[in-house]
Amino acid sequence: MKLQQITKKKNVPSHRSYDDACGIAHALDLIGERWALLVMRELLLGPKRFSDLRESLPGISANVLTQRLEGLEQAGLLVKRKLPPPAASQVYELTQWGYESESIICDMGRWAARSPSHDPTLPVSPVSIILSMRTMFDATRTLGIDARVGFQFGYENFVARVLEEQLHISRAPVEGADAIFTGTARYLAAAIYGGVPLAALEKKGALTVAGDRTLAERYLTLFVLPPKVKPTG
Repeated sequence: MKLQQITKKKNVPSHRSYDDACGIAHALDLIGERWALLVMRELLLGPKRFSDLRESLPGISANVLTQRLEGLEQAGLLVKRKLPPPAASQVYELTQWGYESESIICDMGRWAARSPSHDPTLPVSPVSIILSMRTMFDATRTLGIDARVGFQFGYENFVARVLEEQLHISRAPVEGADAIFTGTARYLAAAIYGGVPLAALEKKGALTVAGDRTLAERYLTLFVLPPKVKPTG
């Protein structure tokens, strides 16, 4: 009885528990609910408002999002705080422990991308495409590149710094970047992973490029999806 009191966490609702001491089982107790991991994904690059999370996850209802945020907060994976004036809005932010999930989430994405049924043409959020760059980056393709590349996805702006075979991407103003992509994450994914020519996307009005076009074209080649597994049978 005493052992049960030690091992059973009060902050994990019993209906979600596998009652298994394995760390994997407990991880699923914490983030195994539908949408929970995607909510965490959206917060990996910084805090967001409730409305921003809903926009990034169009398939989630307000009620379910509220439940997931409450569950992740209860588990110690995120906190909510109020921004100072003039913003004065409430945002949700991962805790330090929550941010430690990035490598797990990215590794899971790389692993799942090998599935023959994975469809890279489906919609993706701005955070998703940025994290995919961190995951699929091929340092061997960066010889001679020393540049800053910006991305404008509506209100979300990011800058990638490529230098000495390393890639660093973060939220930042794009002003001063050597090349700037403007459009949607879905069409940028089409250019990077779908083999859609940049000129075709520009002609369609789906994506625009400002600055060093040669750099922009080369930047798109720095990311490689892992090989698909061969179907069995």
